[in-house]
Amino acid sequence: MNNSENPTLEQRFKLPIILVSIVIPVVVAVLFSVKLKDFGIEVEPLSFLPPIYASINGITALLLVMGVMAIKNGNQKIHERLMTTAIACSIIFLVMYVAYHMTADSTVYGDIDGNKILDATEKANAGPMRSVYLFILLTHIFLSVAIIPLVLITYVRALAMRFDRHRKIAKITFPLWLYVAVTGVVVYLMISPYYAN
Repeated sequence: MNNSENPTLEQRFKLPIILVSIVIPVVVAVLFSVKLKDFGIEVEPLSFLPPIYASINGITALLLVMGVMAIKNGNQKIHERLMTTAIACSIIFLVMYVAYHMTADSTVYGDIDGNKILDATEKANAGPMRSVYLFILLTHIFLSVAIIPLVLITYVRALAMRFDRHRKIAKITFPLWLYVAVTGVVVYLMISPYYAN
């Protein structure tokens, strides 16, 4: 691929990146609110998925750190493979996350009796950690939407061999993506004691 083609590659991906960045959050939000049982489809909750997709978030974080280390050591091919694998992990996470939420009710932080309502005692027991949890969860959700176009633009610029532009946006993408991956694990660890048995 010669340099004259590279700006064209970025331009060709501009509309798909915009569309994907809008469609994914909308589809996830819609599917998140859809329960298979509401359509008469009786399925056991996929309760084995949360620790798996939390682990995938952890693996994604490791891949991101290893990818940055690889490029700092001048190993572009390994960097490329690690970052591509991190994107694949994020996609796998998303599919599992949606599948779980289509088969199970949401879990409420602090809800000891599992009735989805926090009474005064449960609220008191959860204490300030509930606010910490909600802050981490909300920033995780917001940034997980924001990183979609950032990851795609960063990746396309690398494919287009526009490494000057790739590096500039990667400096923004990397810490945000790492935050989303790490907080995905933290959110799971904080909410897991309240999952229904």
